[in-house]
Amino acid sequence: MEASSSGSTISSVTGGKAKTHQPEGREDLQVNQLETQIWIKPDIQKTDVDFSEILNAIQEIAKDVNIFFDELEGVNSPSKDDDSLLHHGNLTSTSDDASRLEVVGEEVPDKNKTNGLYFRDGKCRIDYILVYRKSNPQTEKREVFERNIRAEGLQMEKESSLTNSDIIFVKLHAPWEVLGKYAELMNVRMPFRRKIYYLHRRYKFMNRIEKQISRFRGWLPRKPMKLDKETLPDLEENDCYTAPFSQQRIHHFIIHNKDTFFNNATRSRIVHHILQRVKYEEGKNKIGLNRLLSNGSYEAAFPLHEGSYRSKNSIKTHGAENHRHLLYECWASWGVWYKYQPLDLVRRYFGEKIGLYFAWLGWYTGMLFPAAFIGLFVFLYGVTTLNHCQVSKEVCQATDIIMCPICDKYCPFMRLSDSCIYAKVTHLFDNGATVFFAVFMAVWATVFLEFWKRRRAVIAYDWDLIDWEEEEEEIRPQFEAKYSKKERMNPISGKPEPYQAFADKCSRLIVSASGIFFMICVVIAAVFGIVIYRVVTVSTFAAFKWALIRNNSQVATTGTAVCINFCIIMLLNVLYEKVALFLTNLEQPRTESEWENSFTLKMFLFQFVNLNSSTFYIAFFLGRFTGHPGAYLRLINRWRLEECHPSGCLIDLCMQMGIIMVLKQTWNNFMELGYPLIQNWWTRRKLRQEYGTQGKTRFPQWEKDYNLQPMNAYGLFDEYLEMILQFGFTTIFVAAFPLAPLLALLNNIIEIRLDAYKFVTQWRRPLASRAKDIGIWYGILEGIGILSVITNAFVIAVTSDFIPRLVYAYKYGPCAGQGEAGQKCMVGYVNASLSVFLVSDFENRSEPTSNGSEFSGSPLKYCRYRDYRDPPHSPVPYGYTLQFWHVLAARLAFIIVFEHLVFCIKHLISYLIPDLPKDLRDRMRREKYLIQEMMYEAELERLQKERKERKKNGKSYHNEWP
Repeated sequence: MEASSSGSTISSVTGGKAKTHQPEGREDLQVNQLETQIWIKPDIQKTDVDFSEILNAIQEIAKDVNIFFDELEGVNSPSKDDDSLLHHGNLTSTSDDASRLEVVGEEVPDKNKTNGLYFRDGKCRIDYILVYRKSNPQTEKREVFERNIRAEGLQMEKESSLTNSDIIFVKLHAPWEVLGKYAELMNVRMPFRRKIYYLHRRYKFMNRIEKQISRFRGWLPRKPMKLDKETLPDLEENDCYTAPFSQQRIHHFIIHNKDTFFNNATRSRIVHHILQRVKYEEGKNKIGLNRLLSNGSYEAAFPLHEGSYRSKNSIKTHGAENHRHLLYECWASWGVWYKYQPLDLVRRYFGEKIGLYFAWLGWYTGMLFPAAFIGLFVFLYGVTTLNHCQVSKEVCQATDIIMCPICDKYCPFMRLSDSCIYAKVTHLFDNGATVFFAVFMAVWATVFLEFWKRRRAVIAYDWDLIDWEEEEEEIRPQFEAKYSKKERMNPISGKPEPYQAFADKCSRLIVSASGIFFMICVVIAAVFGIVIYRVVTVSTFAAFKWALIRNNSQVATTGTAVCINFCIIMLLNVLYEKVALFLTNLEQPRTESEWENSFTLKMFLFQFVNLNSSTFYIAFFLGRFTGHPGAYLRLINRWRLEECHPSGCLIDLCMQMGIIMVLKQTWNNFMELGYPLIQNWWTRRKLRQEYGTQGKTRFPQWEKDYNLQPMNAYGLFDEYLEMILQFGFTTIFVAAFPLAPLLALLNNIIEIRLDAYKFVTQWRRPLASRAKDIGIWYGILEGIGILSVITNAFVIAVTSDFIPRLVYAYKYGPCAGQGEAGQKCMVGYVNASLSVFLVSDFENRSEPTSNGSEFSGSPLKYCRYRDYRDPPHSPVPYGYTLQFWHVLAARLAFIIVFEHLVFCIKHLISYLIPDLPKDLRDRMRREKYLIQEMMYEAELERLQKERKERKKNGKSYHNEWP
């Protein structure tokens, strides 16, 4: 559920309305406009404009532009000691000269001085905030760090908090020359030419069809899910070709206003890049802001939000106050839950990495619609055919069939008809349409991933991420500090860089893998403890005083075991998070993406095993290895293993999935939104008590943002992990619970707005960062898709009764040998699936306290149990019957056929769907051709300019070109 928007002009949302930036008396804009107007046809033909006049204008204007920027480079920021920067209750600039904006003679609006987004002069925008306490003993490290910050060219102001004089805010501003220098070093791509849109040549017949279609669409109502384009600002980045910023070729870029050329997210990213490479003490490891945050020198570091997300005026009449307000109204508000997401605006405000997360979440939510519809259809099919199900009818009418006790001593004999409700509920999920739905979901997972690759390619092109590769990524400061003595040439850049020896890397990976294996063993041990709890408490509940619990001892055992398992899951998650962090840091990954991938893989492996181990036990082991009455298999030769309910184990699997999914989702939503809401409410309550109801409005923006909750320490990890685990629940055991996609869809519709509300209103603004895709999560999704095929094959073949019913219908039922398998062919199935046991053959420790005389007035001689075994008086008592081997062979055959068929369909679909849409491929080729032509023309203009300059200066050279 997303939509992208693009425009033709740079815009910003200030003063309540979207305004287009006009040139500030600068002639370089006119050059760009003239250059742009030359390219208006698909065949790259020039217009009738006199090109020699344009080149003369370029020559004169470019000379002025170079003089202007040379003057800016000559301005140095004077540095002062830390004491001169701090003034209680006042804002003080670090430089005595005016802001760089005064070079172009702008007047400073009064609003800039009071909105808390600028320095005291109202000209220097705050790009980053550092927070520390005066009482902190790390004063010397901070002084050295801040002195080195000013040496890098950043401007600084300090101010004490209005609520606590011990808290000091350090406001940082990056001047133009610093932004230009580091933007070039970081390969920041900026717009340099407007995109050229062209239409394919259409035939007259196609034009007529398109006109008729558009006329028909005019009769239909407006699409309610689309956002109103008038409320969204035009975004320059999506309407221009971009190139890595270069100060030598600065005249090629579209610079309307140097203060808005780099948007706020890019400015804060550049400042953060500088802070991560500034030393605070002598030594190879004494570098970077992250270390100062970890040792407590600074308490917090964050970029500012762009003002308040609320406004007294309506956005429809007065426009948006800022981008944050706009995001709240058209994205984070609960009233627009049915609308598409403004992904371009999300990307501009939060960066590409967060934008890609919401793009993926929207795409996943949209793809859940067909899966939810089919799953609901399967469930409704079970509801409509419930009264016609022969198996459930026989179970409900089997008042004369007495079942053996399901536990030792205290469990009584019971009629098979007592499980009538469980048999009907089982039919809702285990019916004839279940196999079709399992195949559909396996194919759906493949289609979802393949079409997401296409969608990601379009987003990467629109957001200019096609050429962003990993070799451009920065090396982690910790890696640089650790391996600074060992260097080798980078094969891409040709520059020396720190190098980790292969032996060192392998040894660290072995230690890390050993830690992961140990923690997974801890999870398995916890599951083993849950199994012991189940086999012990089932007898306890069977002897309980309350009749409700005594009569439903197995359900009570399953429910309490799931709740205890959930508590253990939560406790182990806290423990393993610390272990995974320690092991990941021990590996010393080279880049931030490698660190994130390593940490993500560890956390996912643990949480997946932690969350699904009990589910796998119930699906594939519960009731499979219990033996039979008179010869039960026991745990540690003491506890009898738990059996399935007389109606099967599928009801236990549904309970496990439902309870874990609901509890997990409820807990996650509370921790994501409820906990920050409570924390922020408590902070606002204390401020109201101290400063009154109007106190908060007087606080500057940095104080308001500081009172918000910081983003999770691991970024988007928790958000992705929550959705990936949900994807696993939706696909891995979907054959046992067809309503899982519907529940996931309803949850995700809420999740999108909940996450948006959290990012916009409850969290400090996260640092904008770039990403080309969703990273290692895509590989995890592919792995889950493959695992889901295997697990669903086993669920259908082993857990459900689909195969035994099929074998009975074709081989042993009334229709045997006739090739039919309708409900009339299932007559007698329940009796054929139950074996007979002689009550006198019970073991002493298994013999029930009741003799069953309450059923017929005399002690029972025989009872029934679920299995395919010979009667007690046969030559081989309680041996497996021929039907057992037929069912076993059919189950194995079904698993093999199902897996091969579904995998073939998955690979065929993956082959037929190209990763790149054809129209996108054509646009990329067109863009590459146009950029080559533009670069050629730009170089030609430069050579023409140099030639005319030499002629003007009286110099001439022979053999000049052109």
